[in-house]
Amino acid sequence: MHIRTGIVRTFTLLAATSLVLVGCGDDDDGGSGGDGDLSGASLTVGSKEFNEQVLLGQIAIIALEEAGADVQDQTGIQGSENVRAALTSGEIDLYWEYTGTGYTVHLGHDAADAPTDSAELFDQVATEDAENGVVWLDPAEANNTYGIAAAADTAEELGVETLTDYAALANKDPEAASLCAAAEFLDRADGWPGLEKAYGFDLPDSQIAEMDEDVIYARLPQSDPCNFGEVFETDGRIVGNDLQVIEDDKSFFVKYNIAMTVRQETLDQYPAIEDVFAPISELLTNETMQELNARVDVDEEFPEDVARDFLEQNDLI
Repeated sequence: MHIRTGIVRTFTLLAATSLVLVGCGDDDDGGSGGDGDLSGASLTVGSKEFNEQVLLGQIAIIALEEAGADVQDQTGIQGSENVRAALTSGEIDLYWEYTGTGYTVHLGHDAADAPTDSAELFDQVATEDAENGVVWLDPAEANNTYGIAAAADTAEELGVETLTDYAALANKDPEAASLCAAAEFLDRADGWPGLEKAYGFDLPDSQIAEMDEDVIYARLPQSDPCNFGEVFETDGRIVGNDLQVIEDDKSFFVKYNIAMTVRQETLDQYPAIEDVFAPISELLTNETMQELNARVDVDEEFPEDVARDFLEQNDLI
C-alpha cells in the first residue's frame, strides 16, 4: 500500500461499512449535460487522510460547487482500502487515487509487474477497474511515487544526479551513500530491496538508518545522520527543505500518477464531472503539487484556502 503521513484533520473510521450513508446523486434528476454544468447534482467527495489527499479533495469540492453541485465533504478517510470501499459501496461518489495504488492494492497485481510507462499503466488500471464500476478520468502528470533525495548541495558535491550515479557511489563509498528510510520502504519489494537489485548495489546495513518518514525531510538538509533519504516526489517538504530528487533513470519505482476515480453510475448521471476535472488534471504537475503541498506542510496554510487560491489563480472558479 502507498501510505503517507501528515494528517490535517481527525477522521475516525472504524470500518468502511460503518460510514454513514449519504446521497450519491438524485435518482429523480436527469443529470446534467457535458458542459461543466452540474446544477441540481448531489455529490459526495472523499479522500484519504494525508495532507496531499485532503488538499486534492478540497480542490474537487470547490470545483464541483462552482459547477453548481451540492457537495458533501467526506475527505480524510483513514487508509486506501477504506476510501476505496466507500467508493465502491456508493457512500462517496468520487476521490483522487494513484495509478500505482490502483494497480497493486485495488486490482491485486504485483508491483514488480507494473508497466514502467505511465500511460500504459493508466490504461491497464482504467480498463480493469471498469469491470468494478469505477471510472478513472484522465490522469495528471503529477507522480507521487517513491524517490531518493538529498540536499541539493550534497547531491552536487557527491556528483549524484541519477540513481545509477547513486549505485556507483554506494559501491565505491558506502558511507557517502548513507540512507535514511522508513521501515515500510526498507521491507517492500518495490522499495529498497528491489532498488538495490535493479541498480546493482548492496548498501551495508550500518549505513542505513530507519526513521519515521516525516523526520527524514527535516534531517536531510544537515546530512544528519544520512546523505540520502526516502521521499515521495510530490511532497511539499522537498521544496521547503531545498532537496533534490535523484532521477530514477531505470524507471524502477512504480508510477503513482494522480487521477480522479468516479463511480460509473455517478458519471452516467452527471457526465459533466469529466469536464470539471479535465482542466484541473492538466495543471497538476510534480512541481505544482510540491508548491501546493508546501503551503500546507511547511507554511501551515489551511487546505481549503490553498485549494481555492489554486483554482482562482488558474481561472477555474
